[in-house]
Amino acid sequence: MNQYFQIVADSINSLEVNMLNSIFRLVLSMVLGMVVGAERKRKGQIAGIRTFALISMGACLAMLLSIYVPQVYMGLKNGDPGRIAAQVITGIGFIGGGAMIHMKGAVRGLTTAAGIWMTAIIGMAVGVGMYMCSIGATILILLTLVAFEHYEKRRKLGQESKVVSVTVGSVVENIERYREVFRDNRVHLSTFYVEYDYEKGETEINFVILAHAYTDLLSVMSQVSKVYPTKSLTLSSQLDI
Repeated sequence: MNQYFQIVADSINSLEVNMLNSIFRLVLSMVLGMVVGAERKRKGQIAGIRTFALISMGACLAMLLSIYVPQVYMGLKNGDPGRIAAQVITGIGFIGGGAMIHMKGAVRGLTTAAGIWMTAIIGMAVGVGMYMCSIGATILILLTLVAFEHYEKRRKLGQESKVVSVTVGSVVENIERYREVFRDNRVHLSTFYVEYDYEKGETEINFVILAHAYTDLLSVMSQVSKVYPTKSLTLSSQLDI
């Protein structure tokens, strides 16, 4: 029995591509990709378990092909993994770009795109037999995505640019009371834009603010609505002028 397991272990760790180590590497790359994909899906990202698993397996299979073709058809024991590897790294950028959502002045999905790129590299590492390195890299990815997220929340790190659009049922000539609301909530007012409608007696003000990523902006909006008689109030990540 021990001899059988030794044969299996030697086959899995062999530098040459064979049926056993190919299946093992594909399964391992799939599992590692699923682990990262599960974390991204938990965050509601467009790329989830299936996407990350396929990316990791595809990169792994590309590396297996890169080794297998010269091994069989050219009589060499080791191929040139660098050729296909370069194309995989270049091609994965298209998938990463598709995972990002572009809005006017804002981009979402950068972390997911980086995760896709990193998962492809992990799949390639599995394809060349770097098992422990691949597992370690997956653990580090989870540490970065999960542990650091809790650290950022606890420390309230990171700032986001938002736009608060308010329509007031009167002509507003002084915004000092709005400034006080933002100041009391530790929200930085970058700039503002005002539009008067004298026929209707209304004022539309767009406040461009900079707030911590975990600031309770709903509470801030509630306070803003009480400054003057408010007809509408909008919070967004973009500004159309």
